[in-house]
Amino acid sequence: MATDLDTASVKGSWEILDFDSQILAVHAALLHTGDVLFFSGSGNNVANAHAHRFRTRVWHYPTAKFSRPRTPLDLFCCGHALLPGGRLLAAGGTRRYDPFRGLPDALGFDPGRRRWIRLKDMHHPRWYPALITLQDGRVAAVSGLGEGGRLVTEPEVFEPGKGWKRLPPRSTLPFYPHLTLLANGRVFYSGGYMGGAAGATPDVWEPATGHVAAVPGLPMANMRNQSASVLLPPAQDQRVMIMGGGGAAMPGHEMREPQVGTKSVAIADLSAAKPRYKAAKPLRHARMHHNVVLLPDRTVMVTGGASVQEHGVDAALEAERFDPATGTWSRLAKSSVPRLYHSIALLCPDGRVITAGSNPRRGVEELRIEVFSPPYLFRGARPSLQLARDTANYGDALKATTSGALREVNLVRASATTHSSNSDQRLVAVAFTGSGSITLKLPADPRLAPPGWYMAFAVGKSGVPSTGQWLRLGP
Repeated sequence: MATDLDTASVKGSWEILDFDSQILAVHAALLHTGDVLFFSGSGNNVANAHAHRFRTRVWHYPTAKFSRPRTPLDLFCCGHALLPGGRLLAAGGTRRYDPFRGLPDALGFDPGRRRWIRLKDMHHPRWYPALITLQDGRVAAVSGLGEGGRLVTEPEVFEPGKGWKRLPPRSTLPFYPHLTLLANGRVFYSGGYMGGAAGATPDVWEPATGHVAAVPGLPMANMRNQSASVLLPPAQDQRVMIMGGGGAAMPGHEMREPQVGTKSVAIADLSAAKPRYKAAKPLRHARMHHNVVLLPDRTVMVTGGASVQEHGVDAALEAERFDPATGTWSRLAKSSVPRLYHSIALLCPDGRVITAGSNPRRGVEELRIEVFSPPYLFRGARPSLQLARDTANYGDALKATTSGALREVNLVRASATTHSSNSDQRLVAVAFTGSGSITLKLPADPRLAPPGWYMAFAVGKSGVPSTGQWLRLGP
């Protein structure tokens, strides 16, 4: 008869913590201090907006302690990305409700002082925009609801210490478009979005010129509302997977009935001369509003969502795991808390995955935190990893010490997530030599590994990872 440990070593295990997130976790980021940043602005609550009650919490993970920084404006439904030095850039947000209108404001969150800092405003107000870190450490902002309730077609880019610069216009992108920086410096739009597609189809975008090249073949392209997208590990393979999603009303039109999700999965090989999507093995559960998390053993976890939009009774409680090396899915343990609209999931340095939030309708706020311990945490001793230093440049040879025979070493970028989108999430394979005392050959190209903070994991022969060690990569 299988024991609980036997089951956990195959499917992992969930735990509801005995304290909660204190606020609705609409937005979340892992900071290089090890803290987890939750913020919601007004949190889909009109009364909060009118009273200027805007909320942020810093969770001193894994303790039950929180800090409460002042939040100077309504960051509800902003976009965000981590800057090279570790600050979180948040841009846009909510100026008014019903009809929604966006903000041009930008803030930076300082992890050391645990406070928001005002930055220069964007050229355009944006609500539901996407931000993505580029190879030079600048952050591009695209789309979002702008002036007059229209989608913004002019991207702009933020450079730390200088502010925002306009970029050439590009074809329209929908709300929260799913973006990935590619190894050639261009940006891929996967076809994933929040709300209607606004006529957009997958493409590769050149930010400097505004030129786009279509990437055809996405199956069920009109069913990618509230889907999830991810750059499959390792990033060197340049394959992006989109999974799940559902139907949506066109912008400005109300849905008459809840939308139904799909199990459809597709992968695009962006290293190909003429990339196109190909169908892959489907999810076990149809999902909308789910989250995808890269695990340090080069697999992908999908958690949360539901087969019918905002229906908790149709929630997909069973998590799933995708192995890019074999192209197969496996079943993970079932969570207890349904995660729908305005929910998040993030990998932490200890190798666990935190989930929080869910707001299927106004006035319903899920505050419970549930933590997933993946199967590798039940498969014996973890290797150790100690880096010689916590900063390095591209192409450096970095000394480290480890225990046990290693299968691989990986860098997992710290990232931020909202609305099933996490544009900066990536895992980069690192070559190494030696045993015990090893030398890591760090990636040489910032287009593959944008500058910033990463968690370094050593993975043993049995697939068990070390605890993540923080490394800042770049000048």
